[in-house]
Amino acid sequence: MTPARNRVLYGGRASSKSWDAAGWAVFLAGQCRIRVLCARQFQNKIAESVYTLLKIQIERFGLQAQFTITDNSIKHNLTGSEFLFYGLWRHIDEIKSLEGIDILWLEEAHNLTTEQWEILEPTIRKEGSQVWILFNPRLVTDFVWRRFVVNTPPDTIKRHINYNENPFLSATMLRIIVAKQDEDAEEFGHIYLGQPREDDDAVVIKRSWIMAALDSCKRLSIAKGPGRRIGFDVADSGNDKNAQVLMEGIEAAFVEEWKGKEDELLKSAGRVHKKARETGAEIDYDSIGVGAFAGAHFQDLNAEFGVSIAYHRFNASDGIVNPDEKVDAQDPKSPTNGDYYANLKAQTWWDVARRFRNTFNAVERKMHYEPHDLISISPNCDHLDRLIDELATPRRDFDNAGRVKVESKKDLSKRDIASPNLADAFVMANAPRETAPQVAMILRKHRR
Repeated sequence: MTPARNRVLYGGRASSKSWDAAGWAVFLAGQCRIRVLCARQFQNKIAESVYTLLKIQIERFGLQAQFTITDNSIKHNLTGSEFLFYGLWRHIDEIKSLEGIDILWLEEAHNLTTEQWEILEPTIRKEGSQVWILFNPRLVTDFVWRRFVVNTPPDTIKRHINYNENPFLSATMLRIIVAKQDEDAEEFGHIYLGQPREDDDAVVIKRSWIMAALDSCKRLSIAKGPGRRIGFDVADSGNDKNAQVLMEGIEAAFVEEWKGKEDELLKSAGRVHKKARETGAEIDYDSIGVGAFAGAHFQDLNAEFGVSIAYHRFNASDGIVNPDEKVDAQDPKSPTNGDYYANLKAQTWWDVARRFRNTFNAVERKMHYEPHDLISISPNCDHLDRLIDELATPRRDFDNAGRVKVESKKDLSKRDIASPNLADAFVMANAPRETAPQVAMILRKHRR
């Protein structure tokens, strides 16, 4: 192995970067005593770490007898090597106090920040220690791309690796990759060749805005505010999943995703209703397709538990809320909501984007806004990496009348991007309203 402090492995999907790192780490652990810190930006559960990859590689090599694997740790029985698992966002201060780290393995490092690196670099100070940095490039403006690929520091080895160097790539996956190459060369280059995007000006919500909103209530010393709402994105069919996001005032406090077949809608609705009962939240649910039946289930659950949880239908293609109001009340030349937005989905995404942009300006530029015009995401939420990715993915689009809309799920699938369940639930929990919740009608019905 060529001596180097920093070892950077970057490239497109299906290139086996993480699998290779896991295999090499397992090999080293069996040769000498090492202490490996496995870290990623967000990790609220051990399942979100590289723990599973290491476990699979140990089993693949038939080394189970050499390791003790518990629910949250992996140790080698002979050498004493150990693997530690941390999330940077929540535990950066704990990581600062760790001693004797031989290898810092930064997985999915595209979200690494300048401030975090300034803490991590001197923390990994043992003689001969290494930093492994693995990521799929996102934007040319990302810190990890600029720091380690464009302006590579001394004592660093960088390696660009793609799917064509993966000897274990399945024929099915290869067909998918080739189809993407034929369909959209630009997307193929980004997804499978690891080519970063020049910018994100085409998206509705910029990634930098979302990152500024992480824990922004605490960072700006503002209260979350009143009100509790749950956005419920209903799984339609196939591999689609259900998702719910709880907003506590202006802060997303809970994120959950689960599998649920079409015939299991009652069970999924019960899961959301239970969360609403526990938190005193209202429910905004996707009423398109399978979700059209969710309202009836919420009605029955209200009657069963003797509660009056309010629930609201959200149909992305519905008309605009307050269509005659101006998009920007401060600008006399501003178009009206009805002239500017194509549908309710566009209006909701743009309003959420506005609050994210305001939050970025408040955090980074010290500009003042009323709290209700800001937005926050608790770092304690699960699935944060994917939530951020999903929120920062959909692009602007336009209808035939020139009104703005959001890239459809069909168009996202053409870019090899799965349905953004978490983002849709997040946005639904922040949707504008002008009608009374359905619970009012249901309570009247029960009184008859």
